[in-house]
Amino acid sequence: MNLQDIFESLRESSKKLAQLSPGQKNKALLAVKDSLAARTASIIAANDHDVMRAKDKGMKDSLIDRLRLDEARMEGILSGIDEIIAQTDPVGQVVSGWTNENGLVIKQVRVPIGVAAIIYESRPNVTVDAFAIAYKSGNAILLRGSSTALETNMEIVAAIKAGLRSVSDCGAGVPGAVELAASGSRDEVEDILNARGYIDVVLPRGGANLIKMVVEKASVPVIETGSGICHLFVDESADLDRAAVIAENAKLQRPGVCNAIEVLLVHSAVAQEFLPKLSEKFAGRAQFRCDERALPIMQKAAASGVGAASGSLAEKVVAAGENDFDTEFLDNILAIKVVDSVEEAVAHINAHNTKHSESILTSSIKNASYFKTNVDAACVYVNASTRFTDGQVFGYGAELGISTQKLHVRGPMGLAALTTTKYLIEGEGQIR
Repeated sequence: MNLQDIFESLRESSKKLAQLSPGQKNKALLAVKDSLAARTASIIAANDHDVMRAKDKGMKDSLIDRLRLDEARMEGILSGIDEIIAQTDPVGQVVSGWTNENGLVIKQVRVPIGVAAIIYESRPNVTVDAFAIAYKSGNAILLRGSSTALETNMEIVAAIKAGLRSVSDCGAGVPGAVELAASGSRDEVEDILNARGYIDVVLPRGGANLIKMVVEKASVPVIETGSGICHLFVDESADLDRAAVIAENAKLQRPGVCNAIEVLLVHSAVAQEFLPKLSEKFAGRAQFRCDERALPIMQKAAASGVGAASGSLAEKVVAAGENDFDTEFLDNILAIKVVDSVEEAVAHINAHNTKHSESILTSSIKNASYFKTNVDAACVYVNASTRFTDGQVFGYGAELGISTQKLHVRGPMGLAALTTTKYLIEGEGQIR
């Protein structure tokens, strides 16, 4: 099936899907879950091939981690489908309603957007998450993953379609509501981005270059999901031992994901005390790229053996380069800057972040309030790791991505993100 045929099939399938009841959609999702479970071994085998090719091409470990599937991650994917099934169907929900003075009854209700396309890198879990969210919200979806996960995605989509076919006779399954663009051609991406009249919205999910390319080239509407230049600010009133634990989690638990921090800001009043604690906690597991005030403190800590579990001083503590506070490393690298106030921290964040997730560690109600009010980001934390910016954590079961724009949706995107609204107006012969 060529791309034009896929566009037309998705459009027709979206019309059928929009007619399904919540019970029918849930039945189809359950059938898909069973199909994925039955094919887990073949999906993991395909993923092993993708991982081996990625390693041969020199992909860094943090990105291979995003690509890899195993039994535990497959269980998590299947649990995500269960959570989506359990959620209230947003289609048909009344957002607001009123009766005009002339007796017109006006209701604003949620409806599917129609056909969505998602262009994403590596993560095969996105293939299932995006499909399940789209189907439950009544939308057909075109999946365009990266070549690094092609075998995995092909196996997953085959399982999804088999599950939908198994319930198509009873009207619950619409196999044409999901398609995979698998040619790997760059022309394919440009065709998707300009498929006006067929694709209603495009969602890029990946690194900054992918998102920039989609935003610049698309003639169809885009929901801009964010690369994550996320910050953690250690205020002068923070519990420093707890701050070291939170910083470790926010950077090292999964450094290749978008909600991991890339920049640590430290108040000058506690920098001398906190930065050695940080060095000790990280124990040589990351490179620190430091501004001129943080650098001598971290060099001294490393020279005294604090946190020097592996690697040389030259490898682990270096001066920050020109672009290090504007880079999503997706690796065991942390840029560090010393600031003199919460105001300076907020100003730096707003000048350098990608509007994703930001956190302050503080005991000051005043400083926490200032940070929450003035930081421009989709998710703003007080005394917690940025790693919680996730659809499953927020109760969505799965997510389409983290929207960093301000129109339509912002933050983790669940079912409602793929709906729009229309007004239903009922009268009794009123004229104007």
